[in-house]
Amino acid sequence: MAAITASLFIFLTTELMPIGLLTPLSASLGVSVGSVGLMVTAQGLAAGLGVPFIVAWTRRVNRRRLLTTLLAVLAVGNLITSIAPNYPLILGTRLIMGFASGVFWAIGVSMAMRIVPAKHANRAAAVVMSGISIATVVGIPLGTLLESAGGWRTTFLIWAGLSALVFLAVAVTLPSLPSANAVSVREVFELPVRNVPLRLVLVMVVFFVLGHFGAYTFVRPYLEDSTSATVGFITVVLIVFGTGGAIGNFIGGQTVNKSLRGSFVVGGLIMIAALVMLLTIGTYDFGVIAAMILWGLAFGVVQLSQINMTLSAAPETFEAAMSLNTMAYNTCIALGALIGGLFADHVGVTSVVWFGIVLVALAVILRASTGRRTTPAI
Repeated sequence: MAAITASLFIFLTTELMPIGLLTPLSASLGVSVGSVGLMVTAQGLAAGLGVPFIVAWTRRVNRRRLLTTLLAVLAVGNLITSIAPNYPLILGTRLIMGFASGVFWAIGVSMAMRIVPAKHANRAAAVVMSGISIATVVGIPLGTLLESAGGWRTTFLIWAGLSALVFLAVAVTLPSLPSANAVSVREVFELPVRNVPLRLVLVMVVFFVLGHFGAYTFVRPYLEDSTSATVGFITVVLIVFGTGGAIGNFIGGQTVNKSLRGSFVVGGLIMIAALVMLLTIGTYDFGVIAAMILWGLAFGVVQLSQINMTLSAAPETFEAAMSLNTMAYNTCIALGALIGGLFADHVGVTSVVWFGIVLVALAVILRASTGRRTTPAI
């Protein structure tokens, strides 16, 4: 369980690390902030578009062997990023790493649920998902601190070493996990056609992820532009967001069992309120802190809710449904970073916050107007 949770931590921090390093990466590589955002776009796009095919093509591969392969790709990719002489090579490397990241998101939770007794499966899934909170509380802020101390190349080099350590942990500790609950590519893509609740969940995921990551990717330049924030303050802000996410993950773990729909709607409304606070009182340090902890809390609740919504919509084909969820989620991370970058470069960095408000509001409206029946959750 610890090895799988550590894997999630490594995959997520690697994917989102550029968010805390946008400004120094831009200055070092000689490209715009919006262009550096494509590092998130490239990895997210590969993770999203490739995962249904790779999961289906590897449906007969032992999941322990598959996870160790994915971690090896991650370790080599971080190493190449740390020594790459130019931006195109970094972008190409991130694209390849994205395929590995997407497959992990599709298989990781189901692996955790299989290695414990059936009565503890739901708890195992919640424990693994805590890796998201750990990544946001520790991983991304730590990357920002390491960059300020030794440069962004040192940050990625350290993450290459951590990826290798987790590779060893998985290889040594995980039992053999023959593939189960996997289907062909055709059957994967038929799921949302036959399954209306799953189709609605995927649309909500699209709106939510576009809005959240469209805004969150550009938190650092937004704060530098609106408050002249220092690296130290930005690090604090990222830790505050992650702490809020941990709290939200805990709260969501309690509320989704009572009302899955209500958890998603209330979490989304809190996220919208946090973004409005960022626009209105975000010129003051206390305003930024308050907005970011609320934003993180809301993200933790909504994130756990949408995974439970996927499980509830397709319990018998969870791995296949999660591959579609991962496709939607990671593709929208990519598109959110891309669209946010275009807004930041051509309209102004404040516009990305408005973009987030509108898209999250669409997700809330859709969830509030459908699926009024309370569904079972993790």
